[in-house]
Amino acid sequence: MLTEFATVLVFIVLGAVTVALMLGVSRLLQPRDQTAVKLSTYECGEVPFGSSWVQFNIRFYVIALIFIVFDVEVALLYPWAVIFQRLGLLAFVEALVFIVILMAGLAYVWKEGDLDWVRAMQENPAGKGGK
Repeated sequence: MLTEFATVLVFIVLGAVTVALMLGVSRLLQPRDQTAVKLSTYECGEVPFGSSWVQFNIRFYVIALIFIVFDVEVALLYPWAVIFQRLGLLAFVEALVFIVILMAGLAYVWKEGDLDWVRAMQENPAGKGGK
């Protein structure tokens, strides 16, 4: 039992040494001429203007996260579908549970209105006068 833990420890140490080595080599070989052009924000060939610290609407991030969730679903279900006939009924039930959980998440974000790009203004709880 101790040998399995030793193997894991060796892999963790080798991983940490590899990361440290790569960062050290990168630090030694990086160019040192830091001009104003090198330090400016690169915007796909466009001349940058203004500050690069721009606040984006949170909806961009929410839509991106929802996309990632369903992208991972496809990445997990595609290999499963390729060998579906060899897996049997248990694998079908597991995939069905996975899809039901994802659909429940989709129903939740849909119900909360997080899929609506433009939300309707909520009415003021104190009344229309605002006081």
